Amino acid sequence: MKILITGLGGFIGSHLAKSLKRKNHEIVGIDNMNDYYSVKLKEDRLKYFLNNEIINYRINLEDSEEIDKVFKKENPDIVINLAAQAGVRYSLENPHAYISSNINGFTSILEGCRHYNVKQLIYASSSSVYGANTTKPFSTSDNIDHPLSLYAATKKANELMAHTYSHLYNLPTTGLRFFTVYGPWGRPDMALFKFTKAIVNDEPIDVYNHGNMMRDFTYVEDIVEAITKLVDKPAQSNPEWTGANPDPSSSYAPYKVYNIGNNAPVRLMEFIEAIEKRLGKKSKKNFMDLQPGDVPETYANVEDLYNNINFKPETNIQDGVDNFIDWYLEYYNIKL
Repeated sequence: MKILITGLGGFIGSHLAKSLKRKNHEIVGIDNMNDYYSVKLKEDRLKYFLNNEIINYRINLEDSEEIDKVFKKENPDIVINLAAQAGVRYSLENPHAYISSNINGFTSILEGCRHYNVKQLIYASSSSVYGANTTKPFSTSDNIDHPLSLYAATKKANELMAHTYSHLYNLPTTGLRFFTVYGPWGRPDMALFKFTKAIVNDEPIDVYNHGNMMRDFTYVEDIVEAITKLVDKPAQSNPEWTGANPDPSSSYAPYKVYNIGNNAPVRLMEFIEAIEKRLGKKSKKNFMDLQPGDVPETYANVEDLYNNINFKPETNIQDGVDNFIDWYLEYYNIKL
């Protein structure tokens, strides 16, 4: 099949494109290659994973006319939307970027799917949609009406928008709530990258909520494996769904939402210890309060994922951290 991946130069997008290409799918990409973080890192991903052999349209998702041209020319069977303005804290500084990319941009993708007979849309949501929820583990059957950041609100909006198109146009849509993805070629604004860089350079690391944080860290290859399996499992109508007792994760329309998490939250201090162990040196810690928009703990219920595609992430934190640091040291040519 021909698969259009938005965010092709991104962390997950580049890993995923390589996996799907190996399965003989034809891949086309869209990525504006913006400078939210290192453009060189994005370009190096495309070179490493795809040998720069895949068409990558450098346009903004919110440019609806250009997006329409791509759909018309490429006529993809499946669309996987991973492009978004990411980051919880940055949404406090630049809220308009999130509306432009995550709302207006997602509308362009939905319209392209609608008008060019796309067979299914898979799109990135986020564990941040659980917001003020305190029931653990987070379930896709939980209410998500209390987001704590604009980023989270835009991701919830994406799920609502997707359902509307599933209802109106019978478009199968699958939303994926990612839980703290990490691994080689990761984003420089994420904790693992920042911590590793700081410790290598003998600089202090900011430890939020005085270390009393837990995250369901999910290794990137586990994320890719789940998405690759879901390509062959488009969302379907749930015949047992009822408006009298609505299940938020499914619908009478071809709509489904999954958690993709490791189902094993790790304490922040344990995470830091895993980094220290691989680097062979201790960190200097700057303990700080919980930041606006942050949640103290994330923990994914992945029963639906396991039941539907017989898969759940299992990479343990030390192995995943070691793999990232091995890549980091090689990429930046650092000798310990």
